Amino acid sequence: MIDRYAREAMKQIWSDQGKYDRWLAVEIAVCEAWARLGVIPAEDMQRIRGASWDAAKLDEKFEQTRHDVTAFLYSVTEGLGPEGRWIHYGLTSNDVWDTATGLQLRDSAAILLADVDALIETIAERALEHKHTLIMGRTHGVHAEPTTFGLKLALWWDEMRRNRGRLESAAREASVGKISGVVGTHATVPLEVETYACEALGIPYAPLSNQIVQRDRHANFMTALAVTAASLEKFATEVRGLQRTEVHEVEEPFGAGQTGSSAMPHKRNPDLSERVCGLARLIRGNALTALENVALWHERDISHSSAERIILPDACMALDYILDLFTGIVRGMNVFPERMMANIESTRGLLFSQRVMLALIEAGMPREGAYRMMQRHAAATWDERGDFRELVKNDPDVQAHLDAGKLAELFDYGYYTANVDALFERAGLAANADSIRERDHATA
Repeated sequence: MIDRYAREAMKQIWSDQGKYDRWLAVEIAVCEAWARLGVIPAEDMQRIRGASWDAAKLDEKFEQTRHDVTAFLYSVTEGLGPEGRWIHYGLTSNDVWDTATGLQLRDSAAILLADVDALIETIAERALEHKHTLIMGRTHGVHAEPTTFGLKLALWWDEMRRNRGRLESAAREASVGKISGVVGTHATVPLEVETYACEALGIPYAPLSNQIVQRDRHANFMTALAVTAASLEKFATEVRGLQRTEVHEVEEPFGAGQTGSSAMPHKRNPDLSERVCGLARLIRGNALTALENVALWHERDISHSSAERIILPDACMALDYILDLFTGIVRGMNVFPERMMANIESTRGLLFSQRVMLALIEAGMPREGAYRMMQRHAAATWDERGDFRELVKNDPDVQAHLDAGKLAELFDYGYYTANVDALFERAGLAANADSIRERDHATA
C-alpha cells in the first residue's frame, strides 16, 4: 500500500521489520518448547533468547538463495555460536511463516476493531443529534416518504455492529499458529512443542494442518474485511448523493484553504467519500484473490504465497485507512436540516399520497378507487405544478369520505416520526445515548 493510504501502526505490522521480528519470536518460542522437553540445554537456550536477525546479512544471503526463510535463518544463526543449530529445529518454513502471519492478522485485527469502535461511537453521536431531523426518504432516487436523518445514521450504526462481530469472529479463526513440520504430521515436531510455542506467543494453534494453515481461514478474514469495506462504500455513496448540488442536504468536511478543483474555485467535491468508495473496491478484489488461494495442490503449493504478500497487508492497511477516514467524515460533516425540509416540500405535498389513500380505504372506499384517485391528483401536481394537499382538500369525492379536520391531520409530518424513539430503543441506541452523556459529563 502506498504511504498516502497507510497509517503508521498498521504499516509497522506489515513492514519487513514487523514480519521478521515475528519470525524470530516464533523461532525462539519453539526453542523454548524444545528446552522444556529437555532437548535444548539450558545454557544454549540462554544464548538463544538473545538472538537477533541482521537485515544486511539477510539481504546478502537472499541474493544467493532466493529463499527468504533460509536467508532469515542465516542472518540469525550467524550471530550465534554452536547453539545456533537449534534454530528451526524440526521445522519447515511455513511453521514460521504461517504462525507469524497469524500474529500479524491478530495485531491488525486489534487495530481494525478499535477503528470500527470509533466509527460506531461517532455514528451513534450524530444519529442521536439528528434523531428527529426530517429528511426525504428516496427509493430509485425518487422521493418516497419522509424518514429522519437520525434513522438513516442508526441504520449505519447497526450495520457496523454486525461488521464488528464478523471481523472479530474472522480474526479469531485466522489468527492461529501451526508448528507441525513438513506436511503437518508432527513427525519432527511433537504436539507439545506446538502447544507450548503457540501458548507462549498468545495465539491458538490449528488443531490440524498440512504444510500450511488452511487458507479458508484467511479467505474468511479477507471476506469480513471486504464486507466491512462494502458497508463503508454504501455509507460514502449516500454522502456523495446527499452532497449533490441539487440536493445539498449533507456536505463532508471541507477545510480552510482546501481546493476542490484546479480549474473551478467554487467546487466542493465529496472527494473523501469517493476515496472510501475507490479503496473499498480494492479490498473486494483482494477478497476474491483470497478465495482463489483456498484450493492448493495436495499438502500445499505456493501459488497463494506471492498473492498474500500483497493482499493481506494492502487490505488491512486500506481498511484501517478508510475506517479512520470515514469516521472523520461522519464527525465533521455538515448537515442542513433547512435544506432537507425544503426538498421535502419541493414536491408540494405529494409524499402524503399513501396516507390519504389509506384514510379513504378506512372510510369505506375500495382500495383500487382510492389508489386511482390519489394517482390522478399526483399526476396533476406533477404536470400542473399545483399543491397536492389543495387538490385533495377540494375534491368532492374526498370530502364525501373525510372531513376538513381529518384532512388536516393527514398532512402532519409528525406522523412519520412517531416511532423513531421506539426504533432507537429497540436497536439499543437509547442505551448508547446514556453512555455518551456519561462520557461527556466525565470529560467536561
